[in-house]
Amino acid sequence: MTLQTALVLDELVKDPAEARYGLDLMRAVGLKSGTVYQILARLEGAGWLTSEWEDPAVHESEGRPRRRLYRLTADGVSEARRVLSQAAYRRQSGRARRLLTEGGF
Repeated sequence: MTLQTALVLDELVKDPAEARYGLDLMRAVGLKSGTVYQILARLEGAGWLTSEWEDPAVHESEGRPRRRLYRLTADGVSEARRVLSQAAYRRQSGRARRLLTEGGF
C-alpha cells in the first residue's frame, strides 16, 4: 500500500458512514486530483468503496456541479483498519530496529 493510499484510507475511516467527495478528500490529505481519483477508482474496484452521484436538487440549489460521493463499504472499513494498523506496526518496528542497530539502546 502506498503512503498516498494510506492517507486517503485514514481520512475515509475517520467517519466511515460519511459520504465524501473527491475535492474534500484532496484538501484533507493534500494530494492532487489525479492521485486521489486513481486511488478512489482502485478502492471502488476492490469493493472497499461505493460511489453515487449526489441528489440533483442539492447541487442545483447550491449552483455548482454535481458531486460524486464515496463511502467505505463494511468490508472496506475492516480492510482499511487492518492495513492501516499493519502499516503503523511496520513503521514502529522499523524505528525500533533502527534504534537497536544504530546503538540507541
